[in-house]
This record gives sequence, structure tokens and C-alpha cells, in this order.
Amino acid sequence: MAVFRYGETELAWLRSRDSRLGEAIDAIGPVEREIDPDLFSSVMHHIVGQQISTKAQATIWARMRERLGEVTPETVLAAGEKELQALGMTFRKAGYLIEFARRIETGAFDLAAVAQMPDEEAINALDELPGIGRWTAEMILLFCLERPNVLSWDDLAIQRGMRMLYHHRRVTPKLFAKYRRRYSPYGSTASLYLWAIAGGAIPGMRDWAPKKKPNGRDEGRRTA
Repeated sequence: MAVFRYGETELAWLRSRDSRLGEAIDAIGPVEREIDPDLFSSVMHHIVGQQISTKAQATIWARMRERLGEVTPETVLAAGEKELQALGMTFRKAGYLIEFARRIETGAFDLAAVAQMPDEEAINALDELPGIGRWTAEMILLFCLERPNVLSWDDLAIQRGMRMLYHHRRVTPKLFAKYRRRYSPYGSTASLYLWAIAGGAIPGMRDWAPKKKPNGRDEGRRTA
């Protein structure tokens, strides 16, 4: 299993920049997150996983690999939309997979070029694909291309991790940008630890977001 690579250089930098995050890093220990170094299958995998649980994504992906053997543009196009849908995905999602495979097959989309682009250019290029949004593009940069400085504003778990770690009731765009600058150039490693915090890696650490009243309003004043 290939995992996202980071080491003492990244950890020492984050500890020096943020004492609270440094304490969390030491409390949690090493965090391993699996990556898929193949860009084509990574895009496919992320399209399959949109709007469904991790368990459902794993089930459908396993069915795809069993049915197709190897997930390539050729095997995806040979299967067709109806056969892909029969594996457990929506017809629209199957269409996204077929369209992506077709663009690779015809040369309309250059994966090798994307792999060499700076982060923002690569995100914008991937964002133009049907079924890919900015958050998905950022996850592809992190969990396939292993870009070192990915911290996604659109990731609710990262915002939750920030609230838990820093006792914020709300993470505003301005506050998020402050942490992005603080963690740079190792935002990806920070992301791994914020996800771990959000998942309960440190016992007793709670989410400080205000509770909802029955009428849907937040209790109390929100402060950043």
C-alpha cells in the first residue's frame, strides 16, 4: 500500500509555526493515508466516490476492478454506461466516467501535462472535467500527485478539525486563509492531522461549533 509521504522536515516546520498543532502531532503520532499514484484511476475513483459513503465507494470500486480487470480508458469505454451503472452507480456518474475515458482516449485531455502543472493550474484543469469540482481536484492533487501544500476550504472535516483544535465556533474564510499561510508550504501534512483530529484521534477534544436550536438557529453568538 502506497501512502502519502512526509517526514520530520514537514512535522518540524508545522511544530515551529503552530504550537497547538505541534502538540496534536505529538499526541497522534504518524498518520498514514493511502494514495493512488495512477492519475487516470485516481480521477475515476474520486468520481465514483462523490456524494456516497467511503464504504459504498470501496464496494463499487472493487466491482469495477473485478469486472474491468484494469481500470483504463479502453476497458471503461468497452464496458459502456449501462454496464458501469449496473455496478451500483448512477447513470449520470457512469456518463462522467465514459466522458473522461473518451477525452483521454482521443487526446482531448492531457493527464501528463496536468501532472506537471502548478497546483492552481492543475486544479482548474481538473475542475473542467464533467463530474469534477474544486474539492475533488484538490483531493486528487493530494492523494495522487502528492502535492505538499493542499489545504481545502471546501473540506468540512478540515474546518471541523480547526474548530476542535483552536476552539473556534466558526471558521471564516479569513481565518482559514490565516491558517493556510501558517501551514504553508506543508498544508497537505497539516490536512492529514486535521482530518485525524476531526475523526476523534485525540480523546476529549470536542467540536466548538454552536449547537442548533429547534428553530434551526445557532445558540449564542458566533465568533471566529
